[in-house]
Amino acid sequence: MESITEIYKIGYGPSSSHTMGPRKAAEMFSLRTPQAATYRVTLFGSLAATGRGHLTDVAISKALSPKGVEFIWKPDEMLPLHPNAVRFEALDQTQNITDSWEVYSPGGGVITDSSKSMATKSMYTHQTMSDILRDCTQSGKSFWEYVQDHEDASLYSHLQEVWSVMKDSINRGLISEGVLPGGLGVSRRARNIYRKIETSGEKLKKEGFLPAYALAVAEENAVGGRIVTAPTCGSAGILPAVLRYVEETFETTESDILNALATAGLVGNLIKTNASISGAEVGCQGEVGAACSMAAAAAAQMMGGSIRQVEYAAEMGLEHHLGLTCDPVNGLVQIPCIERNAFAATRALDCATFALYSDGGHRISFDEVVRVMAKTGRDLPHVYRETAEGGLAIVYRFPPGKQQK
Repeated sequence: MESITEIYKIGYGPSSSHTMGPRKAAEMFSLRTPQAATYRVTLFGSLAATGRGHLTDVAISKALSPKGVEFIWKPDEMLPLHPNAVRFEALDQTQNITDSWEVYSPGGGVITDSSKSMATKSMYTHQTMSDILRDCTQSGKSFWEYVQDHEDASLYSHLQEVWSVMKDSINRGLISEGVLPGGLGVSRRARNIYRKIETSGEKLKKEGFLPAYALAVAEENAVGGRIVTAPTCGSAGILPAVLRYVEETFETTESDILNALATAGLVGNLIKTNASISGAEVGCQGEVGAACSMAAAAAAQMMGGSIRQVEYAAEMGLEHHLGLTCDPVNGLVQIPCIERNAFAATRALDCATFALYSDGGHRISFDEVVRVMAKTGRDLPHVYRETAEGGLAIVYRFPPGKQQK
């Protein structure tokens, strides 16, 4: 498995696969083709189907600016390695192609192509949770200590920055108001919910802040704010919301938070390695489900859980999102994405609490659920995998003549 720093990418929303990845690829192509007069960019599969709603063309145009870009959209055509594919072509003054590059954006801000030159370095001895559990049981170490043993010395400085950006995205979201861009007329709700909870009774306070924090980050992502993929942009509100809630509820140090991020990153890494975190590949179970699993594991650890209780929490977080479709209305990361962050954060905490009530023993392992999620994702019809052609995405459409803003 690669470094967990690949799980936690810092960047701008609204989508790690449709915005962050393509923008990074465009920046790289721009650097290698400085003599290009203009560019032609062809988007395939899911990138073409929901690219406008995810601001894919905007992100690429900014990266290739000030040179002009012609976009070609091919939602019904797939390149072989992944549904999120883009072809960059550099053109000279006479519109002849001087260079081209086909690249994939599988999620989490990662980009890859068919060459071995972009392969990431393997950092970990084991590839499954069962092997890691066995190793930790024999050594007496926690999951975060296992991560520490396999990462380099820069890990914790990266996690400190990750936590700082997560906190900032919550804080910005809690004070911001207005309508989210895109034309759906969705208003920000995190600030109003937070204020109402502040003035309510203790019971509502305890239950209300967690979803408010998740909404705050998800709304920041929707406006293109600076967030951390955890493991994606569309699910970026779940882990920071749970971490902040646990931090405010229990006596917690910064080391506790960073160690929890390490464990959550390990869980996300296992899901990414053995299944997928791409909505275009396996539906939203790979995004929100993975994020819930990561957050449940982090919370269980911070609340004093054993490694088997942490594994149980992670298993439940993913298990109870199996089959979740990726069906963004008009291709925007708003409906149902934002609310899913709030509900998954609440579920993550419930999973952690339930795991702590047990001795950590359970019938279905984390590894088995990951395998089932991968198969379920492959079995999902194409329209439920980030194409905006099925599910909730076809319930609401823009009124005739109304354009995205």
